[in-house]
Amino acid sequence: MKLRIQEVVKVTGGTLKGTSQVTEITGVEFDSRKVASGELFVPLEGNRDGHEFLTQAKESGAVATLCRPEFFDEKLAEDWLVLLVPNPLEAMQKLASYYRAKINPTVIAITGSNGKTTTKDMVASVLSTTYLTYKTQGNYNNDIGLPYTILHMPEQTQMLVLEMGMNHKDEITELSKMGLPDIAAITLVGESHIEYLGSRQGIAEAKMEIVDGLNPDGALIVPVDEPLLPPLYDGLPQRIETFGLDQREATISATLTKEAATSTEFKVQDVMYHIPVLGSYNVKNALIAIKVGELCQVPTPAIQQGLSQLILTQNRSEWVEAKNGAQLLSDVYNANPTAMSLVLDTFAKLTLPKGGRRIAVLADMGELGEHSQELHLQVGEHLLPENYDVIFLYGEWMKEVYNQLQEDFAEQALYHYSLTEKEELLEQLNQTIQSNDLVLLKGSNSMNLAEIVRKLSEKD
Repeated sequence: MKLRIQEVVKVTGGTLKGTSQVTEITGVEFDSRKVASGELFVPLEGNRDGHEFLTQAKESGAVATLCRPEFFDEKLAEDWLVLLVPNPLEAMQKLASYYRAKINPTVIAITGSNGKTTTKDMVASVLSTTYLTYKTQGNYNNDIGLPYTILHMPEQTQMLVLEMGMNHKDEITELSKMGLPDIAAITLVGESHIEYLGSRQGIAEAKMEIVDGLNPDGALIVPVDEPLLPPLYDGLPQRIETFGLDQREATISATLTKEAATSTEFKVQDVMYHIPVLGSYNVKNALIAIKVGELCQVPTPAIQQGLSQLILTQNRSEWVEAKNGAQLLSDVYNANPTAMSLVLDTFAKLTLPKGGRRIAVLADMGELGEHSQELHLQVGEHLLPENYDVIFLYGEWMKEVYNQLQEDFAEQALYHYSLTEKEELLEQLNQTIQSNDLVLLKGSNSMNLAEIVRKLSEKD
């Protein structure tokens, strides 16, 4: 990335102070610990205000900084460039919109209650077989992460894949208008963030905000089996593409042919595809990637190759070996009722090693508000004694599931641990898990099951 200082001044509308003769920036960074030489530092408000780290950013090699006027000090401007702006975050967002227009890649935007990151990875893997492609790194999908992603794409980028997340109304509108996608996709309308949006209808409307910046000549890809969406996209000028499993009315449909612990095979018309992840729900995500590939003129063999060589972002349906040899399916980055139910149903179908058992470790799901009890109990309906040998439930709301399952699991091992009993949970897991077991771990990121996965898999 290269932007002239005068471009930055013009785009942000800031006031330039300082004596440095530097004429351009080579990057943008808001974490003073990651600042590299030649970059613009953006001080943001968090647990601590980024303005506290202006000197550190300067010493780390930043050639310029954004700065709110009340934090400006004349000494700061010695041999440095300080751009005074009312709001550094808004200035970074303006800069991202400018840089997106300057590079002018084809932009693919992805949102949904579940599968955003996996679908982003799949789409980028398909497109990268044919084009210079850049994607959202990790989960940088909000009002900070999305402009940061745009400003980090290489100047040669042809395809930009943006993940768009939200938990409140109007957030995706802002992201869509910043990214201006040419193709947009909604993976799923579930119950995530229902605490803030009130209902699935409210969630569907929030997901549909992705069209607010969508190219009128572009395309919108949506699940064919979601009845809440057609009334919302009816009459839009964009091309509507639909996807589903064994859905003749969808514009792209797949038939599952083989499902295993670490791979899934499916057919689209007469073409066979392979993805190195489990789950029919991941086939739906792959259909989005195939459709994006088709819309971007990626040859079919290249689409097949891109999906087969997929590398997922960490903690999304990731198999990890425990220190005793048991296989752990770590899906601990986030959780919502739809996603947890889908992975429980899929995990229940996996073939067990000889003498092995199927174990589930489930933690609370967040941001469900007044619906928390009802939605946790709905997940409990997917825990059947004929499918699971041992159940570990962790958290306040999982106590409701524990009470729900006690009668059906009278002959199986069923445990519950409160938020203050994490060490006891880990101790019992270490005593219970055997080398030939399959273990699923799923819960909201705030429950930090990643720590449990790490301690179960750490070698002495």
